[in-house]
Amino acid sequence: MESKTQDDGESKKPNYELIVQIGLIAILAIVLVFNIGNLSNPTGKVIATGIGTVSASEIIPKGTPSVYGDELRVKFDDVSVSNPRLADQTIQKLAAYEDKQLTQEQMQRYIKIGSSISCEYCCGAQSIIFSNGERACGCAHSYAMRGLAKYLLINHPDITDEEILNEMGKWKVLFFPGIHEQKAQVLESQGIDSTNYINLASNLYRGAEKRQATGGGSMVGGC
Repeated sequence: MESKTQDDGESKKPNYELIVQIGLIAILAIVLVFNIGNLSNPTGKVIATGIGTVSASEIIPKGTPSVYGDELRVKFDDVSVSNPRLADQTIQKLAAYEDKQLTQEQMQRYIKIGSSISCEYCCGAQSIIFSNGERACGCAHSYAMRGLAKYLLINHPDITDEEILNEMGKWKVLFFPGIHEQKAQVLESQGIDSTNYINLASNLYRGAEKRQATGGGSMVGGC
């Protein structure tokens, strides 16, 4: 009788080993769920590569340029792969001032600005002009960017060099939307603002998109 009571008492004791095992399993399950959640991070960051996801809509300029759009009758929306003819017409409008003569002061600014941006995805030149201000690239995109720079220097001398370069960068992004989308992803992964067109399209971070493994995307306008 005494032995039976003792056995009943031992059977009622908690199984600490089983409790510990259940606790460990629960902790592992929580960690697993947490890691799975990170793989589908809602911020759009790709955990495996460190490259952020940036959509084209975030970097493509839209609407009419505030200073010169109405004057030149150009809109950012007129340059797209969906309407090559309108894109070429817009590029021609921007290029109309490309052969205008500049004063000495204007030329100094022009050389500084033009040496800061290139058309590397088309003609591969280091910049759209040489150090003396002459053309360094004969593609339509370069003509458009040089023409815009000269137009703003002549007709809006109060605009800063950085503002002119920023405007040129907007059009360059429109000319090469796919590759700039890739570049924006790389810049964002490094904490660099890709909505700043000097960061995105000038020579400041030239070649940054080479870290991205995907294709180069489309080109708008003739080369």
